[in-house]
Amino acid sequence: MNKGIKLSVAVTATLLLTSFACANDETSKQSLKTNYQLIYNEKPKSVDNFTDMFKEGLFYGRLRSNTFYWGWEKESTTQYNHATSGLGGSLVYKSAKYADIDFTAGMYYSRGFFSVKSGDVSKFKPGAEVLSRFDYSNTGSQSMSVLGQAYLSYKGLAKTELSVGRQLVETFYTKSNDSKMIPNTFEGVVLKSKVIPDTAFDVAYLSAEKLRAHTESHSILMYGDTASSSSTKPQWSENDDSAMHKGLTYTALKAAGKSTDAPLIVADIHNKSIPNLSFDAAYYAVPALISEVMGELNYKVKMGSFSLTPGVRYMKQFDNGAGAVGGAAYDGTTTGYKDPTSLDSQAVMGRLVGVYNNFKLNLGYSQIMDEADLITPWRGFPTGGYTRSMARYNWIANTKSYRAELSINGNKTGVYKDVFTQISFLHTDSDESKGQYDENYYYLGFVQNIPSLVDLQWRLRLGYTDTKKADADSLDARFELNYLF
Repeated sequence: MNKGIKLSVAVTATLLLTSFACANDETSKQSLKTNYQLIYNEKPKSVDNFTDMFKEGLFYGRLRSNTFYWGWEKESTTQYNHATSGLGGSLVYKSAKYADIDFTAGMYYSRGFFSVKSGDVSKFKPGAEVLSRFDYSNTGSQSMSVLGQAYLSYKGLAKTELSVGRQLVETFYTKSNDSKMIPNTFEGVVLKSKVIPDTAFDVAYLSAEKLRAHTESHSILMYGDTASSSSTKPQWSENDDSAMHKGLTYTALKAAGKSTDAPLIVADIHNKSIPNLSFDAAYYAVPALISEVMGELNYKVKMGSFSLTPGVRYMKQFDNGAGAVGGAAYDGTTTGYKDPTSLDSQAVMGRLVGVYNNFKLNLGYSQIMDEADLITPWRGFPTGGYTRSMARYNWIANTKSYRAELSINGNKTGVYKDVFTQISFLHTDSDESKGQYDENYYYLGFVQNIPSLVDLQWRLRLGYTDTKKADADSLDARFELNYLF
């Protein structure tokens, strides 16, 4: 462990110990679910004058340390073992509600420490987001300080909320995915409503995104290049998500007469009007480029303390011009694709979920048809809940995946006094003609809130990759501390 990571751990421990003295374990103002979504258990009240809107608001604090280690089966000039660590946190303010209006503002900070040869951050794996690689390459900065949230909400309509500004957007296709140091946020307008009985729906128009390792907002679906930025590493200046379509560059979009800052339109609907049956549907569109729809059914069969839920999901992707610009593969290549200029595609998934007391077993399958890759680079994962395991992007064309996952002590409160345990085995049957390799992936994860201090939560996650590709086996280890106040 290098000096920077040791310092990160030491400072975190000091901050946590300092906070213990004033902690109140009886009531947690906020809690953190295993999927990294925060639950605000204590919320500001309504007031009847403008001044009290500010006076009666609430602050939500978070201290955070996140350490990552990546170890290869065999190091080389293009892949080497490395460790990264981040120390930081956030302070979110939510005002009281006045005249059906309130606002939220959130500041986030991360100081990155790392051990990597020659300061080369291009080979960073999951720990890359403890700092901005773009900022580091251009200014040497290892810190990120950003206004992650800044939005107004109107709640004057029955069971409906309208939010405008920079915010977390949790839909099927968009997620905050706050698993590093700073969440993924979007700028735009979001409408959430439950006005229809047994139904919830969300609609959003998003004009820009700020990924987790960025300090400035960027295009929704455009990959940077030397024509979009004169800075060093321009590919890190725009949407550089791991699943971003790298053929949709600034230069290629301009040459095709396409917008380089097209918006993202998303819609979700969840219906439970039929007993024990859940229907979910989702849609996204980036105008004049690409769109996609998803439909899902889950039916729960209750048998006393045991339940069995079969589920199916279908997805259809429509190429509205992006394929001719960037090709059928999200890495920008064309090798192995039946129609290398089309992004029309589809996927089918199935699962069987059994729950008994605090045990949950999920057996899942997914198949991406041999057409084109699924394009969803906004931290929403198409195979989530079926065959998605930590850091696995198994939605490349002609890919079949099989997963068995066991979780113990899960709940919806975000407080895990009993250790939450998740164990899974994932087999991915890939198409080698596309440069892919079959893979076995083993995952083990733990989450616990310290029983005597529930606002302190630790997480340990381990993922091991066993692949047929030479020297590509790897260990992905992550340890995190969160203290909420």
